[in-house]
Amino acid sequence: MPENTPIRVLIISSNIGVERDELIVPRDNLRERGAEVVLAAEDPKAVQTFLHDTDKDVTVEPETTLARVDTNAFDVLVVPGGTVNADNLRVTGEAVSLVRRFATAGKPVAAICHAPWLLVEAKLLPGKTLTSYHSLRTDITNAGGSWVDRPLVRCGENGWPLLTSRNPGDLDEFCDGIAREIGLSV
Repeated sequence: MPENTPIRVLIISSNIGVERDELIVPRDNLRERGAEVVLAAEDPKAVQTFLHDTDKDVTVEPETTLARVDTNAFDVLVVPGGTVNADNLRVTGEAVSLVRRFATAGKPVAAICHAPWLLVEAKLLPGKTLTSYHSLRTDITNAGGSWVDRPLVRCGENGWPLLTSRNPGDLDEFCDGIAREIGLSV
């Protein structure tokens, strides 16, 4: 990468149901460390965030849509959780295709909380060790992954790095792990 080219981070979400802190904290944290961060949503309308899956919170404007993303333009993919968000993403063809393209290109994917449902749907978990919100343990195991209960798990198996965390309480470790992976200061 040329010396003055910023590291580019892609965050993807559906337009409703994303856990506020799992979207906003990594976005702001990685921007503060010098990355260019772009939010892509299913539709160009505002993304409605929630607190604890039940309470509407702030809205966030996406910069683009999932269908318009050029995978080659980004260094890492970040997928926030939120039960509704993750459930919507795993049935959205563009989201499944994006995560597969990042993995095929050997680029890092970072997923927190319920976001690994997208990885289950994309059939990317055989041979991977990861964590998530505890209720996904059976889904991950059935999809060929190995589930562990740790704040941050990095797995480089199958030619692409996967970073996962369990919940908003792990956001410090999650953000530091992403920063380390893409060469930003920790």
